[in-house]
Amino acid sequence: MAQERMLKFVTVAKEMPEKRDASVRAQDFNEIYREYAEAKAAEQASRCSQCGVPYCQTHCPLHNNIPDWLRLTAEGRLQEAYELSQATNTFPEICGRICPQDRLCEGNCVIEQSGHGTVTIGSVEKYLTDTAWDRGWVKPVRPQAERTESVGIIGAGPAGLAAADALRRAGIQVTVYDRYDRAGGLLTYGIPGFKLEKDVVMARIAQLEQGGVSFVLNCNVGEDLSFDAIRGKHDAVLIATGVYKSRELEGDGAGAAGIVRAIDYLTASNRKSFGDEVAEFDSGELNAEGKRVIVIGGGDTAMDCVRSAIRQGALSVKCLYRRDRDNMPGSQREVTNAEEEGVEFVWLSAPKGFVVGAGVEGVTVQKMRLGAPDASGRRSPEVIPGADYVEPAELVIKALGFEPEALPKLWGVEGLDVTRWGTVKANFATHATSLPGVYAAGDIVRGASLVVWAIRDGREAADAILEYLSQPAQVAAE
Repeated sequence: MAQERMLKFVTVAKEMPEKRDASVRAQDFNEIYREYAEAKAAEQASRCSQCGVPYCQTHCPLHNNIPDWLRLTAEGRLQEAYELSQATNTFPEICGRICPQDRLCEGNCVIEQSGHGTVTIGSVEKYLTDTAWDRGWVKPVRPQAERTESVGIIGAGPAGLAAADALRRAGIQVTVYDRYDRAGGLLTYGIPGFKLEKDVVMARIAQLEQGGVSFVLNCNVGEDLSFDAIRGKHDAVLIATGVYKSRELEGDGAGAAGIVRAIDYLTASNRKSFGDEVAEFDSGELNAEGKRVIVIGGGDTAMDCVRSAIRQGALSVKCLYRRDRDNMPGSQREVTNAEEEGVEFVWLSAPKGFVVGAGVEGVTVQKMRLGAPDASGRRSPEVIPGADYVEPAELVIKALGFEPEALPKLWGVEGLDVTRWGTVKANFATHATSLPGVYAAGDIVRGASLVVWAIRDGREAADAILEYLSQPAQVAAE
C-alpha cells in the first residue's frame, strides 16, 4: 500500500506540477516517504530467518545484535530496535551508510547464501537511526555521576569519538585534540557527502559536545601543543590520529602539476560542501570539472575519488588498477555503483610514468598479468613487456592507500614504540602502548582499515582506560 501511494504521488507530481504548491508537494512527499520507508524497513526486517547461527552478527566487528533488532523492527517496535542497535554501536547512523555490508553482515546473511537475496541490514540500520534522530530518541550523554579523572584523546576520528562517548558515559572528563577545524576526521573530510551526509556527522559531534566532551581544534600536536603537555594535563591519553600519509608514485614526471593526493582532492571537495572558501578547488587544481581524470588505486578511497569526479562534471573518469576485478580490495558494491555512474575501469594496468607539458597530460600505462601468489595469497601482478601505452589525462589522483606518520619524531616523544610499518605498537586486548597511561586505537594501530573497526577499537580502549583509572595507587605511583 505504501509503495502504491508513493508511485501514485510521483506520477501526479510529474503530470500536474503547475497545480500543486511546492511546499505542499514537499510536505505530502515527506509524509508518504516516511510511510514508505517504514514499510520497506519492516518488510526487509521480516525476511530475517532468525537462524540458529547468526553469521551476520559474528561477521560484524562490533557483534551487533542484528537478528533481534531486525525482529523488533518487523514488529514495529522501532525505539526498542534503535536502543538495541546503539547498545553495541556508537554511530549506527554512520555504519548504516558506509559500512561495506556486502563484505560483512549482509555478505554472510543465510538468506543471501541460499540465493534469495540478502536482508538489507545496512538500510534498516540507517532507517532506524534516522528515525531516532527525527523523533528525539537520541539524547546527549548524561553520566550518573561525574568523576574527577580526565582523559586526553588525540584525534577526532571514529576511534577517538567512540572512546570519548564511552568515557563520558562513565563520567570521565574528556578533551579531544584534532588538527582540523572540524571534528570527525575522515568522516568529515575524507568520505564524500553523497555517501555520508555531513549534517549526520555534525549532529553526532554536537551530541558529544552537549554531553560534556571538550574539543580543541586546529591543534597540531608537536607544534601548537606538545605531547608531554597533553600527558601532563590528563590522567590518561589515547592516541587515535588515524593514518594520513599518502603512499607516493614513482616514475618520470611524478611530481608534475595535476598529479594530486586523494586526501587533498577529497578534503577540498568536502570543504566546498560546507561552504568553505577553497582556493585550490576554485582554481581548478583540485576540481575535476571538464577534465579527463585518471584515478590510480583499487580501494574504497579510489572509489570515493572516481565517483566524486563524476559529480564534479569530469569529461571522463578512468580507474587504473594493477590486478583484476576479483582481486580488487574495495567494495564490489562501490565498483558497481561507479560503473553505473560512468566510470571506466582499466584492469591489470599500472602507471609507469607521466606525459608532462605545462602540467600532466597523460599517464604511461604498463599492462599487467597475474602471476604466482604473493605472501598474502593474492596473485602478484607482473609486467607484460612491450605493452605500454598512454592514457590522456589532465588530472591524476593518487589513491594508493595511507601510511602512518612518524609520531615519535613528529611529536618529539621518546619511548613510544612503533612497529616496522610505523604504526603505534599497542597491546591487542588493552590497546596499552609502551608508555604508562598512554593507549592507542584505530588505524594508527591496525593500519588503514574500516570505520567499524575503529569504532570497536575506541570502545575497547575506553574500557581499558576505565580499568586503569580504577587503580588509583598505580596511577599515583606513575
